[in-house]
Amino acid sequence: MATNPPFYPQPPKSGSNLPMALAGGAIVAMLAGNIYLFIQIQDLKKESVKTRDAMQAEIEKLEENTTAVGASSRKHAEQLREAVDSSRRQAIEAANAAANRAKQEAIASSTDSAKKLEAQQQQMQTKLTSDIGDVKQQATTANTKIESVTSEVGTVKGEVANTKSELDKTIAELKSVKGDLSGTNSLVATNGKELQALRRLGERNYTEFKLLKTKEPQRVGDIALLLKKTDPKRNKFTLEVKADDKSTEKKDKNVNEPVQFYVAKAAQPYEIVVNNVGKDQISGYLSTPKDRIPRN
Repeated sequence: MATNPPFYPQPPKSGSNLPMALAGGAIVAMLAGNIYLFIQIQDLKKESVKTRDAMQAEIEKLEENTTAVGASSRKHAEQLREAVDSSRRQAIEAANAAANRAKQEAIASSTDSAKKLEAQQQQMQTKLTSDIGDVKQQATTANTKIESVTSEVGTVKGEVANTKSELDKTIAELKSVKGDLSGTNSLVATNGKELQALRRLGERNYTEFKLLKTKEPQRVGDIALLLKKTDPKRNKFTLEVKADDKSTEKKDKNVNEPVQFYVAKAAQPYEIVVNNVGKDQISGYLSTPKDRIPRN
């Protein structure tokens, strides 16, 4: 914007015209200032108009954009609503179709199950009839077997009675022989049958053994025996008994003689009965009390 240069009044040349010249200069200066201010105001008005027009244009553009965005949002919302409605309708239709299919399948399955159940019932009825026939046949066979078993039981009872009678007879025939300690008498078995009879009495435990002449003791029950000498002609033997960490020699003992000794864990004596004496070997049994009451 062009501006006029300030006006500077020329000083009066001389004489009485000086005051007037000063007054004129002041007036000119005021006019020049007013003109400058007017020009400045006009420029400001122009700038204000431009600014207002630009702001109005921006406002109108913003309104257009806002209108366009609102229209787009409404359109998008309508599209979303339509999509949701379409999805809901499709879901309802799918659910109805699935329900119908399930209903039809349930009806078909129920029909098949009823048919299968009827067939199974018929099979079970047939099998039951067959089983009843088998049971009747088995009952007849069982009755026959029971009769046979009853007969056999009678026979067994007779045999048991005979066996008991023989056992009682064998026990009665057992010899009571005096032992080699404190004059105690004991029933002595001389063979397997008599030993079995002693076992049936259930009063003592019996352990059979066959002992060879060796350098080391042999374990028999809970003791150890060492055969030292045999005399088959005289049916005599000598052995060493090892019990409770002690050794006791039983010298020149006879066949079927109770060789007795005590151990700490039993009040009644242990007994060794030798039934056979051979060359460098003997055989017999060890008799021990069932009640293990320690000796005082």
